[in-house]
Amino acid sequence: MPEGDIVRRTAARLDQALAGRPLTRAELRWPSAAGADLTGRTVVANVPYGKHLLTRLDDGRTLHTHLRMEGRWSVERTGSRGAAGSGASVRAILGNETWTVLGKDLGMLDVLATRDEHQVIGHLGPDLLADDFPRAGLPEALRRWADRGPQPVADVLLDQRVVAGIGTIFMAESLFARGLWPWTPADEVPEPAHLLGVARRLMQRSVAATVPGSTGESGPGAQTLVHGRAGKPCRRCGAPIQVGEARPAPFTRPVFYCARCQTP
Repeated sequence: MPEGDIVRRTAARLDQALAGRPLTRAELRWPSAAGADLTGRTVVANVPYGKHLLTRLDDGRTLHTHLRMEGRWSVERTGSRGAAGSGASVRAILGNETWTVLGKDLGMLDVLATRDEHQVIGHLGPDLLADDFPRAGLPEALRRWADRGPQPVADVLLDQRVVAGIGTIFMAESLFARGLWPWTPADEVPEPAHLLGVARRLMQRSVAATVPGSTGESGPGAQTLVHGRAGKPCRRCGAPIQVGEARPAPFTRPVFYCARCQTP
């Protein structure tokens, strides 16, 4: 699943292509939004919030999308073959005279008043990658963390209602960086603010390391240390990387860890 770093990179790329320009083409291939006409509106900004993307328009409306497991946005030059937008995977097309962006395999799509954005993101915790997170978001995130009591720390990191943006990659990588067993009760984690800070720095590094214009896969820099490496030697101690499960069914997610470096 694309994580907060992907959405932040995507927002920046869509801003480059769309912001400040009127839409000459707007197709929303989504049953609940098919009647919304965005043609002629100017894109004000593409704003990331956790794993959600808010495309704000000059008429006070917002196109809200979520990539879910397989969604992605691509940018094509208007008039090119790639900008045609054919295929069942294309769920949204926004274009101007120069660029056309295509939302493929999107998991969520809504058009709502910008003033009502809280209806789709109000349940979320603070955005981990927000510029003001250390000052304004962290205290609220810690309050929500405390409310989770003895829930496993891996589950709490993945809970978007505590802090928005972390997925399975950065959950695993931040726990490894801190030497924490993924099923440590959250209320026994020393300095949860430090752990959230590690996750934030890893995600910021991923954003900064990406080639401009790319909206590729999540990843903390050039390589992961544990995620996706089941059975391979730990880069720190050489023990085989293990994989377990975080969160209860049907929301189970894999969690990769080193049983030697991250002991209970």
